[in-house]
Amino acid sequence: MFLFLSKLLPLFLYPLGLACVLMVVALVMSWKRPRGVAVPVGLALIVLLLASNAWVTNWVVQSLESQHIPTTELPNVDAIVLLGGATQSAFSPRPAPDLNEEGDRILYAAQLYREGKAPVIIASGGRVAWRGGGSPESQDMTILLEMMGVPASAILQDPTSLNTYQNAVNVRQILAQRGIHRILLVTSAMHMPRSLRIFKRQGIETIPAPTDFQVTQQELAEPNSSFEALVLSILPDTQRLDKTTRAFKEYIGTLIYRLRGWL
Repeated sequence: MFLFLSKLLPLFLYPLGLACVLMVVALVMSWKRPRGVAVPVGLALIVLLLASNAWVTNWVVQSLESQHIPTTELPNVDAIVLLGGATQSAFSPRPAPDLNEEGDRILYAAQLYREGKAPVIIASGGRVAWRGGGSPESQDMTILLEMMGVPASAILQDPTSLNTYQNAVNVRQILAQRGIHRILLVTSAMHMPRSLRIFKRQGIETIPAPTDFQVTQQELAEPNSSFEALVLSILPDTQRLDKTTRAFKEYIGTLIYRLRGWL
């Protein structure tokens, strides 16, 4: 039930969900207080415009992604831990598991392995039956890692974790069984602040290896690069709305996890 509520309730705090709530309020008010309808409608419009504005999106996303950018070369460690959330199961007509927006996680983990940063990759992630279903993410990630040249003997799986806290708990057990002490944690840069705190809370010596950066110097400079870019940066954009929502998800998730005592 906690897993379901943790996915459901925050939806109403994300920009699109909050705008929908405000529109429902406007609809109710139209029956009893029609003069006040403009207020929730205006607020809904402001929420959507701000959340899909280039400057707002870049600021919110960068506030997370800039926290753990490596300043030196990543060291060699005992294992690379790869968090799920990067694949789509091989349902027809897909011939094999697909990478999604966070697929850079798998590419980066394979790259680090080929560079000799660790002798083993721990692929951590299950699959929520009522949200997509299919094979565990750890299994899908293993298939894709093998396609990228990582031998099966170098991949360990955690196929049961359904959130970041369970990732850390299950990985800690695998590490204890294998006598592994120090890891590189591979996940999206936006997800890294929350993930790193959770893994360290489990007593795991963790070095962040973020990837999947959504805001680069190019995105920061583009809105001011020309009149055309300026206009397009102001107008609503679904991709920017998605990035802002993902950032809000991390902040809300951090609050929930802190209340649960997980970080």
